[in-house]
Amino acid sequence: MRTRRERGSAVVELALLLPVLFLVLLAVVQVGVIARDRLVLEEAEVRAAVLRAASALDPARLELDIVREGAQGDVVAVGVRYRVRVAGPIAGWLLPAEVALRATAAMRQEVG
Repeated sequence: MRTRRERGSAVVELALLLPVLFLVLLAVVQVGVIARDRLVLEEAEVRAAVLRAASALDPARLELDIVREGAQGDVVAVGVRYRVRVAGPIAGWLLPAEVALRATAAMRQEVG
């Protein structure tokens, strides 16, 4: 049987331990958020490096529009415009001095 002094000791122990457990839980969640952000950043870095390595485009003639509205699951639209200079005197009289190329892509947002 419990004595009068032992009554409520479990509640006191829980009250002392609960804030520590809550802080540990918050730390675990924060580490998960940071890890997710790092993975997203690394994926963006890889995609940008592949795009830059595979292209010989002049950044001064490149225009990029990104439309990102909403949250996770909504559509992100990317539009790219590039102005190509026509080279050579033979093609110069057949084509304009610059030709505008356009491309668009849309994907679902993976993170909000």
